[in-house]
Amino acid sequence: MVYTIVFMRHGESEWNLSNRFTGWVDCKLSEKGVQEAIEGGKLIKEHGYEFDLCYTSLLKRAITTANYVLEVCDQLWIPQFRSWKLNERMYGALEGLNKRECVEKHGEKQVMEWRRSYGTPPPAMAEDSELNHAFERKYANIDGIVPMTECLKDCVERVVPFWNTEIVPALKANKRIFIAAHGNSLRALVKHLDNISEKDIVNLNIPTGIPLVYNLGEDLLPIPVEDKKYSPLTGTYLGNENEIKAKIEGVANQASKK
Repeated sequence: MVYTIVFMRHGESEWNLSNRFTGWVDCKLSEKGVQEAIEGGKLIKEHGYEFDLCYTSLLKRAITTANYVLEVCDQLWIPQFRSWKLNERMYGALEGLNKRECVEKHGEKQVMEWRRSYGTPPPAMAEDSELNHAFERKYANIDGIVPMTECLKDCVERVVPFWNTEIVPALKANKRIFIAAHGNSLRALVKHLDNISEKDIVNLNIPTGIPLVYNLGEDLLPIPVEDKKYSPLTGTYLGNENEIKAKIEGVANQASKK
């Protein structure tokens, strides 16, 4: 038995466009992001993928992306489930700040450690910040305390249990699943699936709006492939390989001084 699941990072958001740390801030897709979602949907349709269930975070950029994708695929009718556990990393005091300006202020090494290290969170958001998400109604029933900052390790600790308790049973019930989420929640998922080391996950970047397909075996681990086009990922992105690699490089360079 082969279980196929398709992941996709949301299309470019308004704050991706302005190169700001977004985290849990609930910004909309940019015009480009809308088009990315539509094009991602077209790729999924062209490759013939059909779904029974869709999962997203509680953030509108992921929800809207899922809606565009499913509409293009004529599958908008399938059940959708939302969870804060698929949210982007909570970037703490960095939320809303321009990434390159942060580099100028704190230095590239420090900012890269906050952005890409496994276990080092950014400074926590102040409790009196106007961005404090604890006051948002969507998190009123959160099972725990709304985080004031997170590192990737924190994302893994909420995403992997969600995978095991929600996604795995659905896959075992032969449900075909589409997940629209975020750069870091997807990094957490593929780290788990491909057993990527803490060292290697630092250099892994997920591009916006590109479907990522995983074929899983009976053990719900990736079926090995001879040619990993996007190593260390076993999964395969849909689309033009050169364009995809250029988008991945673009994500890596977001905080560069250049």
